[in-house]
Amino acid sequence: MKGALFDLDGVIANTAIYHFAAWRNLVKKHFNAELPDSLEEKTKGVSREDSLRVILDYLHITVSDKEFQALSEEKNTAYVQALDHLTKADILPGISQLIHDLKKHHVKIALASASQNGPIILKKLGLFDEFDAIANPQLVHAGKPAPDIFLAAAKAIDVEPNDCVAIEDSVAGISAINEAGAISIAVGGLELSHAKKRFNNTNELTYEAIEATWQQYHH
Repeated sequence: MKGALFDLDGVIANTAIYHFAAWRNLVKKHFNAELPDSLEEKTKGVSREDSLRVILDYLHITVSDKEFQALSEEKNTAYVQALDHLTKADILPGISQLIHDLKKHHVKIALASASQNGPIILKKLGLFDEFDAIANPQLVHAGKPAPDIFLAAAKAIDVEPNDCVAIEDSVAGISAINEAGAISIAVGGLELSHAKKRFNNTNELTYEAIEATWQQYHH
């Protein structure tokens, strides 16, 4: 195992809750509508633009390109403001130790997140310097479930995808990892059973458990 590729929201920190809260506030303000909890899963792991498309489809609302851009930017501003309160205390259980152990075993670490705020978030969590690379989602051709961001993250640490494990908490993200040829490790419920290995929560993500998965599936 030479590389470990990490999603951000729901894997390193639970920033997904801020995302959906920002979308809810936006929709309430502009369309006086409510979003159900069930829609959150469909907005997880995908780009801001794709999330907005999912939401507008759900509401059966069509907007102009200019309005679309304005809504997207307004949501991001609200989300970034919410992130002001992030600290090291928001790192999910077990993740700091996992990163420490991966580095101890000379495994390179890269961020493969659809979030353009990845660098800001890692800095607030005090993890920025632990990462060898951050794939820029603005430079990839297609978002998850396409494999592009994971391929870019592997390339950024100069490791072949099939020499990497990748950790995700979204359906689209696991599909992207599988397509990229890395070994997929999921954190979450049974909807993620297309991963090579699934853990219920980040607490279970130990170096030993990931190494064992690697040994089992790497050919």
